[in-house]
Amino acid sequence: MAFDGLFIHSLLTAISPTLLNSKLSKIYQPFEHDLIFVFRQQRKNYKLLVSANSQSPRFYFQTEEIPNPDKAPAFVMVLRKYLAGSILKKVEQVGLDRIVNFYFSNRNELGDEVNLMLSFELMGRHSNVILVDQTSGKIIDLLKRINPDENRARLLLPHASYELPPLKPGINPLTLTEEKFKQLANELSPDQLVPQVTGLDRDDRDELLGYLTDDYSFSSWQTFFNQLDHPKVYVLQNERHRERIFLYLPYHLDLTLVSKSEHLNEALEEFYHDQATRDWVRQKSGQIRTVVKNEQKKLRKKIAKLKQQLDAAHNADSLRIKGELLNTYLRQVPAGAKSVDLPNYYDNNQPLTIELDPSLRPERNAQKYFTRYQKLRDSVKHVHEQIKLAEEDLAYFETIQTEIDIADPQDIDAINDELINQGYLHVQKKPQRRKKITTRNLPQFKLTSGKIVLVGKNNYENDWLTFKKANKNDYWFHVKNMPGSHTILQDSNPSPEDIKEAAEIAAYFSKGKNSSHVPVDYIQVKRIKKPHGSKPGFVTYRGQNSIEATPVESNVLAKKIK
Repeated sequence: MAFDGLFIHSLLTAISPTLLNSKLSKIYQPFEHDLIFVFRQQRKNYKLLVSANSQSPRFYFQTEEIPNPDKAPAFVMVLRKYLAGSILKKVEQVGLDRIVNFYFSNRNELGDEVNLMLSFELMGRHSNVILVDQTSGKIIDLLKRINPDENRARLLLPHASYELPPLKPGINPLTLTEEKFKQLANELSPDQLVPQVTGLDRDDRDELLGYLTDDYSFSSWQTFFNQLDHPKVYVLQNERHRERIFLYLPYHLDLTLVSKSEHLNEALEEFYHDQATRDWVRQKSGQIRTVVKNEQKKLRKKIAKLKQQLDAAHNADSLRIKGELLNTYLRQVPAGAKSVDLPNYYDNNQPLTIELDPSLRPERNAQKYFTRYQKLRDSVKHVHEQIKLAEEDLAYFETIQTEIDIADPQDIDAINDELINQGYLHVQKKPQRRKKITTRNLPQFKLTSGKIVLVGKNNYENDWLTFKKANKNDYWFHVKNMPGSHTILQDSNPSPEDIKEAAEIAAYFSKGKNSSHVPVDYIQVKRIKKPHGSKPGFVTYRGQNSIEATPVESNVLAKKIK
């Protein structure tokens, strides 16, 4: 069951009493397709998240803190101008379609009452948020302005008349009477009737068809739809291990129950949390990902080219041999020749073809081979140094990539600042001063023994945690030979069980989080060194112990201190 019409109907039934007659106090847009509306009712704030994301359009009360951007987008400025301080008078769903209209009353600059409609169209790639003046029926502004060439069904631009999108006609299951049902049942079979019902996605249709196939009666029809009057939330998994959320427990679908909840909004927020986080991180980190990808590509090419030079340098002896043979058999080399065959006394006097520059004398050709040999031989050390530097840079960008993969949206700003300070990102204005890192910024975990583990999620946090926060006798954990977070166990004498649990946390916050056997090094903080001039997050150490860890997400997150 997706966020379909029936789902929206049940959700509105649950949250509308909280929203009606409340005051809209704040509006902000943390991400490109997501808006937060803060409603105030009886001295309490309720944050309504509305997402016009094409993959998962949705709305529900958001309890987790989402940072408010420093600069508001233009659409938010328009919403604030017209809706800030307004009263929500009515919430209405268009039939059983995925369109929800919020009706507001506000006052303009002259003190006159203004009636406005904010329409949430949650229709996949056509999802949008549209502000409409009810008096004129004109669009004031909208989240996604659509070029007329891209949508010929209606005009979605400011000042255009607002029209509903083309809606598919069908049977509204919530208003269908028993008499009308019996009439339809006489004319249609269950598999002909079900596709005509509005507000259902494919899973709902399959489940309803199962009910009617078992018992083709109005009673069976009511049994299915009455479940939505008092919804419970069920998360189920299909054969591909993809999770689906339902407001009833389906009996006719091949799904496995994962969890059950009595609280609709809490279950929705939890269900969409990981997906929303990934999407928000992807939106915020677009430029960073491009930089990282391009730098990795350049460095891999550079390393390959340097290794080719190294191979050529290792074959430099052939140049020396050719120079020696030319010097030995100078009198046998004809002037102006392009090549000559000479016996190679390093290979049982087998003839060796030596290419020549016909404009040079034989002795000058010999000297040319010796010069090339010397140059290649002297370049070996330099090439090795360049390969080492390039491989260190490549490892650095792999670390940045891992940080992005495990980041929350608020972590991206620190990664962005780091790349600017390292000269990889160029901006017109200098980045704002970084927020002070504190323990509250870091993920914290409580082990079975009650001991605390702290985790850094970017290079600045890693350096701060290891060299400023941690006690010198605390234990430091990091995955072996791959990018990952610095992890500190705040204890000087950990038990084997403490080490095992801390290693699992370190493995989870690393490139190996999806692997079953991840090697993790651990050592006391006092033995960690940071080379002078090294990049953020880079450290060296010797004398460590190692342990294999299997990071199980549910086990790790169960230890997290919220």
